[in-house]
Amino acid sequence: MTNELNPSKRLLMGPGPSDVHPRVLRAMTTPLLGHLDPEFLKLMNETKDLLKVVFQTENKLTIPMSGTGSAGMETVFVNLVEPGDTVIVGVNGLFGQRMVDVAERCGATVIEVTAPWGEIIEPTAIEKALKQNPSTKLVAVVHAETSTGVMQPLKELSKIVHVHNALFVCDMVTSIGGIPTEIDDNDVDAAYSGTQKCLSAPPGLAPVTFNHRALEAMANRKTKVQSWYLDLSMIQNYWNDERFYHHTAPITMVYSLREALRIILEEGLENVYARHKRFGTALHSGLEAMGLELLVKKEHRLYQLTSVLIPNGVNDLEVRKQLLAKYGLEIGGGLGELKGKVWRIGLMGYNATQTNVTQFLAALEDVLREQGFECKPGAGLLAANESIKEQVTV
Repeated sequence: MTNELNPSKRLLMGPGPSDVHPRVLRAMTTPLLGHLDPEFLKLMNETKDLLKVVFQTENKLTIPMSGTGSAGMETVFVNLVEPGDTVIVGVNGLFGQRMVDVAERCGATVIEVTAPWGEIIEPTAIEKALKQNPSTKLVAVVHAETSTGVMQPLKELSKIVHVHNALFVCDMVTSIGGIPTEIDDNDVDAAYSGTQKCLSAPPGLAPVTFNHRALEAMANRKTKVQSWYLDLSMIQNYWNDERFYHHTAPITMVYSLREALRIILEEGLENVYARHKRFGTALHSGLEAMGLELLVKKEHRLYQLTSVLIPNGVNDLEVRKQLLAKYGLEIGGGLGELKGKVWRIGLMGYNATQTNVTQFLAALEDVLREQGFECKPGAGLLAANESIKEQVTV
């Protein structure tokens, strides 16, 4: 017989999943209800209402899809894109590339607007592509690019897209609960996210939201949605008052999302955003004080996900192995063209604390010294603490 499940204690400071809030874990031990039980239907309504507030939208069709963030991505594309449609995708990291792949699988003609990994997609580049492709149905960008740590500005892009009568779609997997999403204020037509990052819940649900323009596009489809499982024309009838059975909802995951959203709103959205900014900025200051270089320019850095360039002569995998072995601390390596070139450090949701900033910087200094990297002892901690003090007094 195999041993009882007893995983080692970890501090998850990679690009996700992040540590789950203890209250969320407790909520997941709640006994199951049936997916059509009147009590569960009430919880579904509560979860939808909470999700709208955290997504910063009044969109009626704002629901969690069964599956991880990638299921959210597929949901948006399979419902909005038909064979022969022209789609423009901003590609400045791995997750832009994934949107290209999914859109092509929907039968779309995909126009890629690229930028170097670590930089934003320039609005002028999107505008140029729209002028060259006037029949474009949809433009998609990644709001918080998990592979690089770039925060993409949205408002100007949204205005350009809508002037050209296209839909504006955003990947917000690493955004929600960490930085303002402002779906309505940014006039985003459809967006998708995940539960395992700044929401501090386990992976397993993908929040999505669609506004009136997106709903109109779905209503005017000429072909069936290619995925039965992700077809919103059926799924929304389970999540609205009609309650038509589609598939068995992941009951425990809905419990977890409801509690995660409750925790965020108890703290207050603005306070949550300020906390991520305070400790993310402190981490940036600490890393730079150690003599490390960050991938993304200051004005476009995410607070919840930071990419730091690996110094010459330092072994990427060995550092990550030692952080895990000595301190039980997990960070992420680079993906795609950044593989072996950066480390990705997450301060997401429940993990965005001064304790974790301090622990990580101290552990990293120790492990880097073992690799022969020289930095002034304690410089990172001192800079991080000074950053936090400055922000508190402002």
